[in-house]
Amino acid sequence: MGLMGLPVPEQFGGTGADGLTTAIALEALGYGCRDSGLVFSICAHLLSCVVPIWKHGSDAQKRQWLPRLCDGTLVGVHAMTEPGSGSDAYAMRTVAIPDGEGGWRINGTKTFVTNGPVADLVIVFAITDAAKGFHGGITAFLVKAAEAGVRTSQKIEKMGLRTSPFGELVFDDLRVGPDAVLGQLGAGAQQFQGSMDWERICLFAGHVGTMERLVEQSVNYARTRQQFGQPIGRFQAIQQKIADMKIRLEAARLLTYRAAALLDRSKTVSLHAAIAKTFVSEALVQTAQDAVQVHGGYGYCTEYEIERAVRDAMASTLYSGTSEIQRTIIARWLGL
Repeated sequence: MGLMGLPVPEQFGGTGADGLTTAIALEALGYGCRDSGLVFSICAHLLSCVVPIWKHGSDAQKRQWLPRLCDGTLVGVHAMTEPGSGSDAYAMRTVAIPDGEGGWRINGTKTFVTNGPVADLVIVFAITDAAKGFHGGITAFLVKAAEAGVRTSQKIEKMGLRTSPFGELVFDDLRVGPDAVLGQLGAGAQQFQGSMDWERICLFAGHVGTMERLVEQSVNYARTRQQFGQPIGRFQAIQQKIADMKIRLEAARLLTYRAAALLDRSKTVSLHAAIAKTFVSEALVQTAQDAVQVHGGYGYCTEYEIERAVRDAMASTLYSGTSEIQRTIIARWLGL
């Protein structure tokens, strides 16, 4: 269907969609696919691996990797978070040291890597100049997961999104050549920020689709579930809860579309990405919880998969930057 290469130019195996079209397509995926773990894995592959290579890779890197990433032959992952650095992503300890022959030796551990246990290609971020710190001191490298110096140390089980594989990657004296550097040396921080903008908008477009499905399920249930001699949708308490779900859905969609439309038109969309991500994630959690309440005891049972939607939704306020981090970003854009 072309989902894994949506914004990538056709010459590199993609669909050539603009940012808004990409968001709308992923919204449709979130609506039509009940397996939110699959949606999450597809989006992680596309937005945190495929997009950075398309945006920052050399022509040779694009031709080597993008066609097989876009058609799903290869699974791509993004390795930034470490056991001791979560929200403070730049407090990393993974280092890449020149080997004296033009290449690098990478050592460190990355955790919470979506698709990590099944990865073929890894974008790993490492310190290449500690003195420069955030600006100019971090570099992204393209690494084959099958290399001898790369191993998966554990698969991490989690509360929701259980169908999306999740784990740690360890880099043990891994040697890479100069052609492994993604873009320019020291440009990793800017590349990371750019991929996060795409992720905070387009991944959460998928959540908008999930919200729409939950609203429809709740409306249909409220029309057919009988209590006290009438459908529960006749009761004002249920009506108002579902009305609030609809309001959140429409607001989330508009915020996401506005941010997505700016992906191709603005040099930076970080403010709008942070606003959309914060609102959509929190709206998704509340909508999933409301859907359980509308369904009552059945909503708590696995048959209707509403409880699964709650478990899957809970992490949305954490990944791609916590709600607290997003509010900090927004405050800084306001000059605070």
